[in-house]
Amino acid sequence: MGWLFLFGFAVIVLAILWRFAGMRGSALELVGAALLLGITGYAWQGTPGLPGKPTAPPAEARQPDSRFALERASFIDRFGSDAQVLDAADAMHRQGLEAYGIALIRGALDKHPNSADLWVGMGNALTLHANGMITPAAQLAFERAAKIAPDHPGPPYFMGLAYAQAGQTERAIAIWRALLARTPANAPWRANVEQRLAEVQAQSPQ
Repeated sequence: MGWLFLFGFAVIVLAILWRFAGMRGSALELVGAALLLGITGYAWQGTPGLPGKPTAPPAEARQPDSRFALERASFIDRFGSDAQVLDAADAMHRQGLEAYGIALIRGALDKHPNSADLWVGMGNALTLHANGMITPAAQLAFERAAKIAPDHPGPPYFMGLAYAQAGQTERAIAIWRALLARTPANAPWRANVEQRLAEVQAQSPQ
């Protein structure tokens, strides 16, 4: 059963990369080679021939959804190919496969470089991969999204959320205040921004 699981997992990963990220040619071959190397290492050091026995999964095996995954439906379109890519990247995050999530989004951006939603997703994925730290690459991704769609609430909201989770509350507050200043009073996402801003302001030192 161990071999079946390993090969099944490898096929699923390659299928996702091919279908959602549009990965082809040498890039897909490189990922396939990495998966094959992992399977080879398991064959060398593991014991796939032993009969399985029920074992409680470790607590850290499955990660909770990120705030981006939980809240993006309020700011980003839930349907279409871009949304499918972000759904797949969220699934990778839950399995602790951050690098694969980044590869999915990068492949989709190769096909749709002017998708603000994908650039926001890339900023989030890079931040998750850095254990919550906003790297220059993540910041650049958020800024690229904002430049592509300056009226889109998603880029500033999720950039502010990333800064807030990284402990940089002053930057988060400044970003969200600027977003609220240009947000209509009847905008459906305004309440979300106001709530997050109030929470961060309450935690921020005066």
